[in-house]
Amino acid sequence: MAQDFAPQNLLILISDEHRKDAMGCMGHPIVKTPNLDALAGRGCLFENAYTPSPMCVPTRASLACGDHVHNIGHWDSATPYDGQLRSWMHRLRDQGVDVASIGKLHFRSGEDDNGFTEEILPMHVVGGVGWAVGLLRKDPPAYDSGAELAQDVGAGNSSYTDYDLAITAAAEDWLQARAGAADPWACFVSLVSPHYPLTAPQEYYDMYDPALMDLPVGYQNMQRPDHPELQHIAEFFDYNRHFDEQKTREAKAAYYGLTSFMDDCMGRVLAALAASGQAENTVVIYVSDHGEMLGDHGFWTKQVMYEASVGVPMIVAGPGMPAGRRVKTGTTLLDLAATAFDVFGIPIDAEIAALPGKSLVDIAVQPDDLDRTVFSEYHDGGSTTGTFMVRWDRWKYIHYVGLAAQLFDLVADPQEFRNLADEKGPAVLSALNEGERRLRLICDPEAVNERCLADQARRIAELGGAEKCATAYSFNHTPTPDEQEDMREGAPL
Repeated sequence: MAQDFAPQNLLILISDEHRKDAMGCMGHPIVKTPNLDALAGRGCLFENAYTPSPMCVPTRASLACGDHVHNIGHWDSATPYDGQLRSWMHRLRDQGVDVASIGKLHFRSGEDDNGFTEEILPMHVVGGVGWAVGLLRKDPPAYDSGAELAQDVGAGNSSYTDYDLAITAAAEDWLQARAGAADPWACFVSLVSPHYPLTAPQEYYDMYDPALMDLPVGYQNMQRPDHPELQHIAEFFDYNRHFDEQKTREAKAAYYGLTSFMDDCMGRVLAALAASGQAENTVVIYVSDHGEMLGDHGFWTKQVMYEASVGVPMIVAGPGMPAGRRVKTGTTLLDLAATAFDVFGIPIDAEIAALPGKSLVDIAVQPDDLDRTVFSEYHDGGSTTGTFMVRWDRWKYIHYVGLAAQLFDLVADPQEFRNLADEKGPAVLSALNEGERRLRLICDPEAVNERCLADQARRIAELGGAEKCATAYSFNHTPTPDEQEDMREGAPL
């Protein structure tokens, strides 16, 4: 684009597992996020933003590369980004931009060249491997960590909240050290909250009375999806059976408390940016890697294509961004790479031109384009087959290889109760055909699924076989860097 603004820096703030409706600026009646609300007030709120995959590791690889999961081959939680494909960070650094990361990355290792000038307090996957249980899709073992999610619910500090405080302090120091800097920089500040464990610091947990919490979508009527793939995922993770109504209310209070805790941390980072004197020439982006189901439709965490899981919050503020605009154009985390190239004027070569993303700065100043196709896919734990989602206008089409599709009208049915795919009206048939047409313009789902399963079979063999994957690489959430160091040293956690 022909830029009529002059940003010098880029600050990306990313949380983990923050569902897009859990912000005051999105109209949530309970959760308190004053700092994110203020950021949206001085910038643009992208109402229809999505993750490239509703799982941490493949999404973060896609975010780095600016490309779809099936194009980069980082399918799952045991195939993390390893620096081999050129990231937007590599390209910025090659153009003389100082590119730092502070906090969670979920890549393979800090020993890889991931493209950053420096990695501060990085969290990478366990042992350079990650969560290998998810590879065992054909004959999955019993996943016995499901009860842990409910057991952790309550008030108190956790290793994750302690880690987030350390990340926040490091980001404040990093920004303070660049006060008055003449050279351009990009900084990727990545917190873990509100990712489970659902243990919120006392003062934040106390902000929310469990008795006043909203119950999950479909809870009162115990409505559960009847699609066989969704049933399989629900049975594999098996979180929901550990949550009675009281535990559900406490879990939501803890999640909202963690969200407010995260908001305070982000507010501290934004205050440090302002104190450094660089807020006026810095584009700020806030996103999360995916959402959190919180019991909706009987699901907890992510892994599914419901809005609470596959949708993400997205706010962009700074030079060139209209204040207070709510953008309805569909967007994706893949747009962050294109935005970084735009902000720093990176030359557009053939590889960049082939990427699917578009600059969020560009989208923000254009009329809403409801026809833009947004895409997501899932090939990780609990699934038996590849799942592919396309979203455009009012429609969401979900394609399961070898199984029946789903179709939702998100205007008429925003809570996604009514799968229209079994209905025969002309509007439905037209939308189903259009959804599949749009999907096949992006990829051949059957061929992608076959390639993925073959790659995962090779990965299982590399890691020592199915039994080794099921026992040596099983956990419910990634340990912090300090905890991983203890694991290496053999100390008890």
